[in-house]
Amino acid sequence: MKILLSILFAAAFSLSSMPAHAVKWDLATMSCKQFLESGEDNIQVVLTWMDGWYKGDEDNAIIDTDEFIDNAKKFGAYCAKNPNASIVTAADEILGK
Repeated sequence: MKILLSILFAAAFSLSSMPAHAVKWDLATMSCKQFLESGEDNIQVVLTWMDGWYKGDEDNAIIDTDEFIDNAKKFGAYCAKNPNASIVTAADEILGK
């Protein structure tokens, strides 16, 4: 429980330092091209969210950084080859939900 609270605190702290102009992303309609052009910070946020989403509720609360980096590289390669594909399609291909 202490770990969860620490993670939530860290997330809240990092979000509080974000610019005041909030942006909403519809990941269902975002193309790979839009994703790749969205900037490093945005790419990291989306990749982190997708990693958690595709792990689902059944997996342990573990982040395997080697696996995460490997999947991020695969995601980037897929999107570079398929700029018009949606990132949801890319995630299905890479993360296999």
